[in-house]
Amino acid sequence: MLIIPAIDLKDGQCVRLRQGRMEESTSYGDDPVEMAARWVNAGCRRLHLVDLNGAFDGKPVNGKAVTDIALANPDLPIQIGGGIRSAATIEHYLEAGVQWVILGTKAVKEPEFVTEMCKLFPGHIIVGLDAKNGRVATDGWAEVSNQRATDLAKRFADDGVSSIVYTDISRDGMMQGVNIEATVELAQFGGLPVIASGGVTDLGDVERLVKVADQGIIGAITGRAIYEGSLDLAAAQKLADQG
Repeated sequence: MLIIPAIDLKDGQCVRLRQGRMEESTSYGDDPVEMAARWVNAGCRRLHLVDLNGAFDGKPVNGKAVTDIALANPDLPIQIGGGIRSAATIEHYLEAGVQWVILGTKAVKEPEFVTEMCKLFPGHIIVGLDAKNGRVATDGWAEVSNQRATDLAKRFADDGVSSIVYTDISRDGMMQGVNIEATVELAQFGGLPVIASGGVTDLGDVERLVKVADQGIIGAITGRAIYEGSLDLAAAQKLADQG
């Protein structure tokens, strides 16, 4: 299981939000490339980038920072989400050196778009499902739909999606621990590998995830915890490797 550092980009800054609220952001620096180097030096094997402005605007806003990180780390697998709503945007990111693009709002509102993109860019599409009480949220978490995350995951299983990034909004950025039960349910019911996101706070959370990794959990994204020091990235990855 991989421990995947998150770099959330807002107005060129590296930030973390609480429960997806743009007005509740904490800045951790204004040099995304330097921040990426920090996590690479700590031993990360994959990086999770989010264009927060893009998620709200529906188009890439922090694309240059993403490209700069990819160029500086040509051997590092990178996944990017936020504002990816077209084939042209996907192609741009892949050509820049990003390995996977994450489709969120577009996947929920136009699931057939996922099918098309998986055919155009096989092996490079991840679907991001952000949920609150099991219901999928869209548009930078501003809207909560009536669709269940498990039902959507099952629909995408036959499309060739690489994995699902599953975020429990109620826990994201709150340092409250991972929703293990919901994450495992999604992996088992949806039939796709799942990357857990939201609430990874300490080694105890990593340990709990490692115990269920064989049920389809291939990674865990962590943000605020590694920025504020409640989780040591190198120690977390070592624990995950031992599991």
